[in-house]
Amino acid sequence: MNADLVVDVQGLNKHFGPRHVVKDFSLQVRRGEIFGFLGPNGSGKTTSIRMLCGLLTPDSGSGTCLGHDVIRETASIKREVGYMTQRFSLWEDLTIRENLDFVARMYGMRQRRAVVDRAIDALGLGSRRDQLAGSLSGGWKQRVALASCMLHEPKLLLLDEPTAGVDPKARRDFWEEIHALAATGISVLVSTHYMDEAERCHRLAYIAYGALLTSGTVDEVVAQQGLSTWTVTGSGLPQLQEQLESLDGVADVTQFGNALHVSGVDAAALERDTAPLRANGAQRWERSEPTLEDVFIHLMRDTKDNFQ
Repeated sequence: MNADLVVDVQGLNKHFGPRHVVKDFSLQVRRGEIFGFLGPNGSGKTTSIRMLCGLLTPDSGSGTCLGHDVIRETASIKREVGYMTQRFSLWEDLTIRENLDFVARMYGMRQRRAVVDRAIDALGLGSRRDQLAGSLSGGWKQRVALASCMLHEPKLLLLDEPTAGVDPKARRDFWEEIHALAATGISVLVSTHYMDEAERCHRLAYIAYGALLTSGTVDEVVAQQGLSTWTVTGSGLPQLQEQLESLDGVADVTQFGNALHVSGVDAAALERDTAPLRANGAQRWERSEPTLEDVFIHLMRDTKDNFQ
């Protein structure tokens, strides 16, 4: 085993009844790496994360997490992983300090008071330590949740859509904390719906309905799809979009604010088929680099929901 890999799994599968929720999932994550999971709701992101941290046993496949077998040594994995769920899962009628003390007690930690005080100071919770958790804003709840899953000093953090419903400033502050943790050697797996957050990951993977469609750095993921993209601005964009969607050379048309992104997998065909529309002068056309969102919209176009 490569000592630099904290996650190294191959061919993981999981079924819930007739649904094949995760299909032949393989992943490698390095020490100190922030690895992002993207994909639509129901795509298998949460199930994949739970298999990696020992909360779910794969139906088949093999591999290790933190050197422990993901099928036979799940209890050992749980002791070294911090897992932050989508929803705030602490007790709203307890204060921040009481919540963290309770979690530390569940872990059987010695010198709980010192451990909790360090966690409170590390995440800037000191001024609110005696505030009831239920009265906190989304951003502060997020900090408390992160503090609770860091109490036992995990080597791997699994964060399941941790910034859902949190304002932009709180999201930015949260990501600064995550990068600071990664700089100390902690590895982070994070699922997110936000493209700007995906771009802050060292590497990322896109999962759609149980299948891993692509993975790599942001630049690698964008380059792998080979998209050619034009940005169109001006009047009459809804009507233009209808015309564009009927063209063979156009793979995807998506509105971003006051502009359309028009993409194709064959640059020559895209240029040829859009030439009459570009020539009429009704809108302004400019070549542009495909974005991560362009890529993921394109990837979703041919995927099939395995719930149906």
